Amino acid sequence: MALKTLKSRNNKDSKWPKIIIAILSTIGLVDTGSITLKNWGLFNSLSCPGIQNGCETVLNSPWGTLFKNDQINIPLSLAGLITYLSILFISIILSLKIISPKDNLSKFLWWLIFLISCASSTFSFLLMNIMFFKIQEYCLFCILSAILSFSIFIISMIGSNFESREPMIFRGFMVAISVLMGGLIWSSNVDPSKASEVKIPTENVSPRITTSSSPKKVKFAKFLRENNIVMYSAYWCPHCHDQKQLFGKEAVKELKIVECAKDGKDNEYDLCQKKGISGFPSWEINGEIISGTRNLNELAIKTGYQGDSNF
Repeated sequence: MALKTLKSRNNKDSKWPKIIIAILSTIGLVDTGSITLKNWGLFNSLSCPGIQNGCETVLNSPWGTLFKNDQINIPLSLAGLITYLSILFISIILSLKIISPKDNLSKFLWWLIFLISCASSTFSFLLMNIMFFKIQEYCLFCILSAILSFSIFIISMIGSNFESREPMIFRGFMVAISVLMGGLIWSSNVDPSKASEVKIPTENVSPRITTSSSPKKVKFAKFLRENNIVMYSAYWCPHCHDQKQLFGKEAVKELKIVECAKDGKDNEYDLCQKKGISGFPSWEINGEIISGTRNLNELAIKTGYQGDSNF
């Protein structure tokens, strides 16, 4: 009886699921696009309603970046942007009725929306757990993206032209398990609390800085030190190394850097505990602790630097 009802629904090609999916994916595109542009320095900051520095802390956490070096910065939000763009493109094709609803291509496109949104929802579930329990800060932009992913997933199940639910359940389950396993491995690898488990073959000191500093960066670093702006770091933290690489080896010598790892050389572990430092790197600016790797222009704005910030 249920199968007959499902087939009966499929014979009627409803417009509303496609339209709603297109609207939701457009909102998601704006949401993740804004985060991505901010990460690339095209936005100075994101105003996160009601949560002071919540978005900054979450987006600049180790889980906010897929890959980063001196030349390339791929924020996690870029993956979300591509996901929403793909869903929007597919939903527009379905809405324009370029192909018949009974055509195999139409069914294939619905499968794509279902599986992409299933993967996105699963990964969003993992990211929400990381945000609430690991980072312990709240980003409304991230929560919005998760809500959009779940909504698109639910609507894809209602509006799709699947002939039976069994393949949908099986394929959705396989995608969810695969994404969850991959996400857990990725999360564990970037988790800074796990880095202490890695054996360091030499003395417990930070890796050597390989980039050079411009005179502007050295001048800015001196300004930070003179104004008692402190960087809290851990020798094993890759994001701390990234932050130092942005300054360059000459400028880093001018910074006031506090080693927080308990087994690090010349550490000030007790001070870090007293300051409540829980993530690395962290900056203390006018008594406020701000976590995450920051580009130098952003630091210049936050610290009120009046010099040339064209780094």
